[in-house]
Amino acid sequence: MALKNKSMYAILGILHIGPGTGYDIKKYCDTVLPGIWNENFGHIYPTLRMLTEQGLIETIDEENTTGKIRYRITARGQEELDGWLTDPPQPQPVRSEFFLKFLFASDQPKEKILGMLREYQEYHEARLATYRAMEASLDAGISGVTAKREVFLRAVLRSGMIGCEGMIRWCDETSAAIGAL
Repeated sequence: MALKNKSMYAILGILHIGPGTGYDIKKYCDTVLPGIWNENFGHIYPTLRMLTEQGLIETIDEENTTGKIRYRITARGQEELDGWLTDPPQPQPVRSEFFLKFLFASDQPKEKILGMLREYQEYHEARLATYRAMEASLDAGISGVTAKREVFLRAVLRSGMIGCEGMIRWCDETSAAIGAL
């Protein structure tokens, strides 16, 4: 099976929710998708160009004084997105530089290993705080988010929170075990 450009589906999905600019797409990735999907401007704009050429999205011809190009998904783009959504997800190989380093760190000084664990835990604590802030925003209500859409947003958000809580717990347990060496 040929590899598909998954970024195009992320962009189609975002534009399915509503029209937007390349900046809007990046902002959505940074605020709604952190921890599950990342896109950078250097990849967003070429993908927007490709999607436009394929007729999957189109520019919105509005009176635009900002000079920013807004895009929306086309019927053909919606069909492509719907088809992709029904395909089973392909397993993604897990790559973690932290765990690769940790695996081979047994001969390093204990203080260095405990420092690695502390930094990793702090990273997950910061992510958890971000997720909790996002949850508070949902609790306060976000205009334009339907009740049905909110269920999906909360489910993905909760997955990220549980993952962070699990990593924090793992760091605590592993730090205690290494501290006892």
